Amino acid sequence: MTLFDLSGRVAIVTGSSRGIGRAIAERLAEHGARVVVSSRKEEGCRAVAEAINARHGEERAIVVPASISSKADLQRLARTTEARFGRIDVVVCNAASNPYYGPMSGISDEQFRKILDNNVIASHWLIGFCVPGMIARRDGAIILVSSVGGLKGSGVIGAYNVSKAADFQLARNLAVELGPHNVRVNCIAPGLVQTDFARALWENPESRAAYTARTPLARIGQPDEIAGAAVFLASPAGSFMTGQSLVIDGGQTIT
Repeated sequence: MTLFDLSGRVAIVTGSSRGIGRAIAERLAEHGARVVVSSRKEEGCRAVAEAINARHGEERAIVVPASISSKADLQRLARTTEARFGRIDVVVCNAASNPYYGPMSGISDEQFRKILDNNVIASHWLIGFCVPGMIARRDGAIILVSSVGGLKGSGVIGAYNVSKAADFQLARNLAVELGPHNVRVNCIAPGLVQTDFARALWENPESRAAYTARTPLARIGQPDEIAGAAVFLASPAGSFMTGQSLVIDGGQTIT
């Protein structure tokens, strides 16, 4: 376990009450990290934290509800984590919004701004609140959960894809700024994964069949198949990787 050992590390995972975020929180805890489970609704977070603690022992996971649309909430998330655990070693910016499905010609200004605010600016805020301690210790890992959508166009989730392309550049910029302090910043870019968030893309049998027909593994992904990349990026195994994006999509983008 040494190469992937996260013992003594403290990780914040946003949007971790379900889906990819939950899978990442569970796997980080499995490898020794203490995990802060966070999303807007406390009830869902509580169920995840209780499951982690039942498996790995009390205080392996705590709950700090926070809305990514609130700068004050994200600041409280960082400060509460430091108060409870004394440090923040890993930040996983997983929570995101996509309030619109359709061509960009029909998106409202309010919807577009919400996507950019929640998917890009909120990550910038949270990282800013968490990174001073990492800089002081000269050690830290920041992970942005982006999407393969940031690598291509779409007729139905175009604005979301714009925000996910911005995640890649946010990681590159922060990697340059924080690298001299030994703080690493990387992206994970999942393909189509069976989550509630992506339901509109995989629930329709026709669109799902069209997607899997272009995918070498001939299926969509499951949340836990993304979590291992987060463990890698957070652990000593990823110590020389920064400013990069790991595409995990069953091979769909190579076809």
